[in-house]
Amino acid sequence: MSSVQTLQPMTSFVSDSHLLTDKHREFRAGLKAFLDAHVEEIAAEYEATERFPRELLLEKMAPKGYLGLPFPEEFGGRGEDSLSLAILIEECSRTWGSLGIILAAHIGLGSNPIFAFGNEEQKKKYLTPLAKGERLGGYGLTEPSAGSDSGATKTTAVFDGTHWVLNGSKAWCTNATEAYSYVVSAVTNPEAGHRGISAFIVERDFPGFSFGKKEDKMGLRASATGTLIFDNCRVPAENLLGEEGMGFKYFMQTLDGGRITIGAMALGLAQCALDEVLRTLKDTELKDDLWENEYRMAPIAEIATDVAAARHMIYNAAIQKQNLKRWTLDGAFAKFFASEIAMRATDKAVEYLAENGLTMNCKVSRAFRDTKLTTIGEGTNEIHRVVIAREILKKIAE
Repeated sequence: MSSVQTLQPMTSFVSDSHLLTDKHREFRAGLKAFLDAHVEEIAAEYEATERFPRELLLEKMAPKGYLGLPFPEEFGGRGEDSLSLAILIEECSRTWGSLGIILAAHIGLGSNPIFAFGNEEQKKKYLTPLAKGERLGGYGLTEPSAGSDSGATKTTAVFDGTHWVLNGSKAWCTNATEAYSYVVSAVTNPEAGHRGISAFIVERDFPGFSFGKKEDKMGLRASATGTLIFDNCRVPAENLLGEEGMGFKYFMQTLDGGRITIGAMALGLAQCALDEVLRTLKDTELKDDLWENEYRMAPIAEIATDVAAARHMIYNAAIQKQNLKRWTLDGAFAKFFASEIAMRATDKAVEYLAENGLTMNCKVSRAFRDTKLTTIGEGTNEIHRVVIAREILKKIAE
């Protein structure tokens, strides 16, 4: 039969949700138009040459307010809600995984801790240019010997009367070398365990701060990932973020929100896989008997169902966050599930496209390589199993 024609609009298929308002739908449509016009045509080249999209971010996306989407207008942001932020990361990742991770790190990790825990002066000095898209932000938590266990931080900060002197390093920092300011953790009281960890805002030009190697990654190759090195790095006293000794708590709260955006990134990559399968199917002449086409139809059903379920989980978590309810469990649910289904979706899509799915310039191949980060970033999925179980046990003990 020639029912292939009825699938014409489905290359842009996105399952709807009752959690969306008309404003959210309009935001998605405008964002999709922007990405189609400015990003789709450059993504493959930038990815292949490992070129960081600075001009795209600062000259085209910043004027649209995308780099400061969730922050109040008084600090240069656009004042949109957490669900809009999830849609932003989802759609950007659907088009180009590197763009999704760059924005997730800039907004959720490099900027949001300053908004959430900084004083008014810090917000004016650092958050405002970040939200306006005049500068990019980064984040340093992971260390060579402190990955999933953030409480094992080894970087130290000693106060000398006017400055905090930092020594140590941070690994796998997204936007390394490209950001202007970095929110980092360091131990200020070694005797206090995780209560002795504090947070700091470090500018790229501070004395004693430098960058190590840029990582040669499997995926997300247009994003800059590298090492931050602190060698007697002098950080002014006023750049202590929030209260001394509260860094671990700040970073855990930051990661709770980051899990929603990483989940949204995984969702976008899974949607990309579905899009490409549907694009291939449009060029396929199906037979009259649907049973004879089961091998073609089954992956579509499986991927689409997974994507629809993950979308509802992520949107729900974003709304919980917006309502200032405790979203640790919902965020962990969303990130864990979305990253798992993204791995399944991209794997099935590569198989579906056969030899075409194995080429480096294929969008599905790129999404397949990009997706693995989502099972690791903002806490590995092994850690998320622990987080989810712990939160459930807390609830039944109440």
